[in-house]
Amino acid sequence: MGRYVARRLLQMIPVFIGTTLLIFLMVNVLPGDPVAALWGDKPPDPAQMAIIRKDLGLDLPLWQQYLNYLGGLLQGDFGTTIAGNRPVLDQMTDAFPVSIRLGLMAFTFELVLGLFFGVLAGVKRGKVIDTGVTVFTLMVISIPVFVLGLVSQQVFGTQLGWVSPNVKDSMDMAQLVLPAIVLGSLSLAYVARLTRTSIAENARADYMRTAVAKGLPQRRIVSMHLLRNSLIPVVTYLGTDIGALMAGAVVTEGIFNVQGVGQLLFEALARREGSIIVGIVTVFVLIYLLANLLVDLLYAVLDPRIRYA
Repeated sequence: MGRYVARRLLQMIPVFIGTTLLIFLMVNVLPGDPVAALWGDKPPDPAQMAIIRKDLGLDLPLWQQYLNYLGGLLQGDFGTTIAGNRPVLDQMTDAFPVSIRLGLMAFTFELVLGLFFGVLAGVKRGKVIDTGVTVFTLMVISIPVFVLGLVSQQVFGTQLGWVSPNVKDSMDMAQLVLPAIVLGSLSLAYVARLTRTSIAENARADYMRTAVAKGLPQRRIVSMHLLRNSLIPVVTYLGTDIGALMAGAVVTEGIFNVQGVGQLLFEALARREGSIIVGIVTVFVLIYLLANLLVDLLYAVLDPRIRYA
């Protein structure tokens, strides 16, 4: 197991370099000049622009800028912003705890309810509850996230008054409940449908008939045999969805005025702050890579027949 983990960690290095290089190049070919944007509508001063570019290293070739960026990452330096000359790490440190809290709430919501509805529909396949779960999840999948967010904001916030339409304190978990439900709703539908399909398929397996013939309790059959053997495709989806929740928070945070990574990324795109964009995407890449490694290790826990040499 240790050798497998070490090999996977080594494989992450070229993936990390390739993805960050791609994002770095894409950000630098965006139209507009972020340095000239500091002057707003006024004509920029070429001499001052040259000084700013030299201080930030923007006058160097792209390959050298990227190497300097990687060197800074090894020291925990994500660069500085063009406007304000503030360390990017400081801004990310303020924003990421909010988005992580929101993402964990959404992940818990989709995990608990998605598995519950999926198992219920799979065990009761062909019955009314199975049809109800299928129709409900199909409706959720058909509605775009921004539409669901605006409707939830209008109904539960403005008309019913159960929650505040906009988040006033991003550190208050109670105010993040509705944004978390909206953020995790699409993933919940996919988890429920994937679990239902896997449960229905494994329910016809030989080992299930053997467990029933032995007279084991229904709860033990479902929890220890049926559910455990049906979780591998669900865990695969959940592993990739961890990073997707963080990326999907851009829309949700914009709707509910959550001061997290999504809001920071949106503002950085508007100002063309390449250092912030690359820094946030770099963290997303690390989350994806670690989540995929964790999923591979969970396979051996769920299925003892899987062994890593």
